[in-house]
Amino acid sequence: MPREYTPLEQVRLEKIRQLREMGIEPYPNRSNRTHTTQQAIEAFLEAERAQQPGPTVTVAGRLRAVRQLGRITFAHIEDGHGRIQLAFQADVLGKDRLKFFNKMFDIGDFLEATGPLFRTRTGEITVRVEDFKMLAKAITPLPAEKRTKHTPFSDPELRYRQRYADLAVHPEVREIFRTRAAIVRALRNFLDAHGFLEVETPILQPLYGGAAARPFITYHNELEQFLYLRISFELYLKRLLVGMFERVYEIGRDFRNEGISFKHNPEFTQLEFYVAYWDYFTLMDFVQEMLRHVAREVLGREQFTFQGHTIDLAQPWPRIPLRQAVLDRTGIDVAEHPDGESLYQAMRAKGIQPPRPAPRGKLIDWLLSTYVEPELIQPTFIYDYPRDISPLAKSKPGDPNTVERFELFIGGMELGNAFTELNDPLDQEQRFLEQGRAFAQDDEERHPMDEDYLQAMRYGMPPNAGFGMGIDRLTMLLTDRPSIREVILFPHLRPEEGTRRPPVGIEPLMRALQQFQREKPASGENREA
Repeated sequence: MPREYTPLEQVRLEKIRQLREMGIEPYPNRSNRTHTTQQAIEAFLEAERAQQPGPTVTVAGRLRAVRQLGRITFAHIEDGHGRIQLAFQADVLGKDRLKFFNKMFDIGDFLEATGPLFRTRTGEITVRVEDFKMLAKAITPLPAEKRTKHTPFSDPELRYRQRYADLAVHPEVREIFRTRAAIVRALRNFLDAHGFLEVETPILQPLYGGAAARPFITYHNELEQFLYLRISFELYLKRLLVGMFERVYEIGRDFRNEGISFKHNPEFTQLEFYVAYWDYFTLMDFVQEMLRHVAREVLGREQFTFQGHTIDLAQPWPRIPLRQAVLDRTGIDVAEHPDGESLYQAMRAKGIQPPRPAPRGKLIDWLLSTYVEPELIQPTFIYDYPRDISPLAKSKPGDPNTVERFELFIGGMELGNAFTELNDPLDQEQRFLEQGRAFAQDDEERHPMDEDYLQAMRYGMPPNAGFGMGIDRLTMLLTDRPSIREVILFPHLRPEEGTRRPPVGIEPLMRALQQFQREKPASGENREA
């Protein structure tokens, strides 16, 4: 059904009709802008220093404020670089043109204005408008700039749903995403300077892997094949080590068909890199240096505030074995409990009630995330993890049940994950088989058998270490934002009321996917339709 317009929108639609009757196109094809607002101001200041008249410029932007004062109207326009004042004077334009502007232009419209720059009596750099034109008529008024309980954008979810309007009226929100871009740029520059090669690996994969997560499934019509949106870059990046690239990284999107929270979004941006001939201790040093570099490049310092805490990246980063971290906060020594049932009973004896019985590694991970993670405000490495939740990591010498893995925690949340990577194809195959037996048949977190990855390993994979980090969470930290939805331009949200039905024509695909989920082999292998 066509949308119903509000009375105010109908007034603006009427103006569009009137403009076209006058032979004026409210959405012209071209703009003749010569200067951004910032460039115009800089040009005026340069002329002022040279004691010359202000140059004539053509600026363009969104109309943000209008003040009518009889024979003169002052307005402010905003572009992606800043704001500048415009002066519409009857003595310059004529009374009819001034009246036309006052009547036909509204807050939110995009316009173009040409004229010389000057300073008003209050000292503000201003364009004395000699000509102007409409560039785009805004039908729907923008929300109020200041968020109060009486404005539409007091509801954060509405801001996320209409991010375009949120960005248009809130410069501080635009700054978050400029910072995010600077973070990615700083990471790239650091890795490039250390000899890494940036690569791209498949997003659509015949078999998911590289992480413990439930995948999204889609279907390729021509190949008659179900495919997965990747949950990690890991297995493809490590194939490149077999192919004699020694340092590779990728920054891109991963997709995990899981819940949404303040630190989880089904689609998120990840950095992963892999280095031949390193181990997880070498990685700790490198990651520490990398994040200090990013903070200096983006913030100009290594200290910042996150949710009321002062985070100091310059101080030494503690390195704590997972066993010790859990013992310190729960009184449970996980090393004394070699299986899931024993650990489950020990937890209950301490008054700790996990969600349900589970494999030992998953119980340890639950203890870590529940009791340890929220307390790790300053940068901290927690290392040495259970083998059964780390099927791609190398075992510690002399301790086959523990692997060389660390996670990095800052601000009370996990920021990165790293391994000394397993490069023994026989051990890797056994791990896949063990995890398949240990986890429930319908547990989506068990890692499927990937025969092609094993084949790559059989050609010989050098010893190596790898690291993965969420760009979204790093942006949360460096911009002091409490929710991942604040740092993703278009986060996933629950459907609005009345929009839950799938588009016409997609129901057969959904039924096929449901059938595929029910019938897929335990090994996780792909099946053609």
